[in-house]
Amino acid sequence: MSYIWDLTLSVMQSQYVTYKKFPDAREAMALQHFLIENGIESVFADTSPGIGSAMTGDYGKEYEVQLKPEQFEAADQLLESYAESMIGSLPEDYYLLSFTDEELYEVVLKHDEWSEFDYVLARRLLAGRGKPVDEAEIQHLRQKRMEDLAKPETDQSSWVWRGYGLALAGGFFGVITGYVLWTSKKTLPNGQVVPMYSDKDRMHGKIILFVGILVLILTLLKILFYSDN
Repeated sequence: MSYIWDLTLSVMQSQYVTYKKFPDAREAMALQHFLIENGIESVFADTSPGIGSAMTGDYGKEYEVQLKPEQFEAADQLLESYAESMIGSLPEDYYLLSFTDEELYEVVLKHDEWSEFDYVLARRLLAGRGKPVDEAEIQHLRQKRMEDLAKPETDQSSWVWRGYGLALAGGFFGVITGYVLWTSKKTLPNGQVVPMYSDKDRMHGKIILFVGILVLILTLLKILFYSDN
C-alpha cells in the first residue's frame, strides 16, 4: 500500500516544475502557503544534494516551490500585486535605490533572477527617473533571452567519451552517465521544460545507457557462471 502511495505521489509531483528556489525552507514554505491561499496549487520540495547536506549541515541546502507550467503567469501576477502593495514601506537605504539606470533595466529584463518586490520597484524607479520601461522592447528581449536559455549546453564530447569508457569498463557508472546525458532537462523561467543537452549528445547518452546495461548484464552472468563452477 505504501508503494502505491509513493508511486501516486511521484506521478502527481512530476506534473510540477521549479518556480522559485530558496536556501531557507521557511521562505519556500511561506511562498507555497501564500500561493495556495490565493488559489494556486504548489508543491514544496527539498532538493538539497544529499551528500553535501550531510557533510555541511544547512550550508548548501536548497528548497523549491514547484508549480504546473500553466500557473507561472498567474503566480507572477499575484506576487507583483503583492510587491506593489509593499513599496510604501520601503526603507530609505534599500540597495536598489543606488542602482544605475542600466542596472535597473537589467533587473526588469532578468525578472526571474530577482524578487517580485525588486522587479516592481525597479520599474517604479525607472519611471520616476523619466525612463519608463518600453513593454514591447522588454518582451522582445525576454523572448530572445528565453531562446538563449533554451539552447542546449555546449559540446559534451568529454563526458560522452568518458561515458563510453565507463560503460565498457563495468556497466554501472556508464548506465548513470548515459541516463543523465539522455534524459536531463532544465526548466526555463517561463515554465517551459527543455532538454539539457543537444540531440547528438542525447543520442550518445542513449547508446551509452544501453551499452552499459548490456555490459552490466554480461558481467553479472559471468559472475554467476563462475560461482556455479
